[in-house]
Amino acid sequence: MRLTRLALTTAAAVVMGAATVGAARAAEMVTIRVGHVVPISDLPSLLLAKSDLARHLDKTYRLEVSRFAGTPPMVGALASGALDVADLAFPTLPIAIQNAGISDLRVIADGFQDGVAGHYSNEYMVRTDGPIKTVADVKGRVVATNAAGSGVDIAMRAMLHKSGLEDKRDYTVIEAPFPTMRAMLAEKKVDMVSAVLPFSLDPALRKVAQPLFDARDAVGVSQFTMWTARAGFIAQNRAALVDFMEDSLRILRWYLDPANQKEVMEICARLTKAPPERFTWAFTAKDYFRDPNLLPNLEALQHNVDLTRDLGFIKASFDVNKFADLGIVQDAAKRLK
Repeated sequence: MRLTRLALTTAAAVVMGAATVGAARAAEMVTIRVGHVVPISDLPSLLLAKSDLARHLDKTYRLEVSRFAGTPPMVGALASGALDVADLAFPTLPIAIQNAGISDLRVIADGFQDGVAGHYSNEYMVRTDGPIKTVADVKGRVVATNAAGSGVDIAMRAMLHKSGLEDKRDYTVIEAPFPTMRAMLAEKKVDMVSAVLPFSLDPALRKVAQPLFDARDAVGVSQFTMWTARAGFIAQNRAALVDFMEDSLRILRWYLDPANQKEVMEICARLTKAPPERFTWAFTAKDYFRDPNLLPNLEALQHNVDLTRDLGFIKASFDVNKFADLGIVQDAAKRLK
């Protein structure tokens, strides 16, 4: 009887000890809240679809992914502490640092790059049967952007600026979600729309519209989006962030592997509720360029920040290298060699 009681007591202690260790690990686990804008184009939207490849997920970190209407709204979320990693566009970075005072913001990884030779570039589309045939024809017209100060918006303004056209004086800008732009153009509520993947390849849009120019024409190569985080969050959670980045790298490389194209198309279809055959372009040369090591192009980003200054969205430019911390993604990449 005594041996039985001793065994039960020992077993109970082991169970309680395991529960205590489990609770401690749960308490140590970091929740990483990630924000993005466009499904499929922004890798965060696809991470959980391949959670089977995320070896550290729910072990050293939890992942919460949220979608925003544009990159500018993410700045407020970063400032308030409601977001940990934001997939920002190139003009939103300096706007966040200078205008919103988030001086500890750091670029930690590549989102995607626009204008790279052999890859897709965002398009600005007009009605095929409409009056706009050249950029100069935009004068006096209404154009649609997703959010003032976004990467899509800055590229559009840069192209119009090249033709001597300025907002308010020569054209009117309205904001609208990307999914609504096709209808707005077809119904003649606007004269030009910003078209990004996957919406730009909608057959219904292509039926009524054609490209007037693309972002490559406007700004050349751009570090269009990048993953950013605040220095304080990085310092407190660096180990978990390296784990997260390792998982993200493994998942990105899976998406980029042509052998997985059929499943990639099926995942995109589930995410957007569109037919799989609409996504033959995803993660191919017909898509944006994504660095397989998640390393951003800081030289291009410097030019992009300078352009944001030139268009009056920030007062002065700055050295982007001082606002980059690429050690996280570099350490993660070393694990996959």
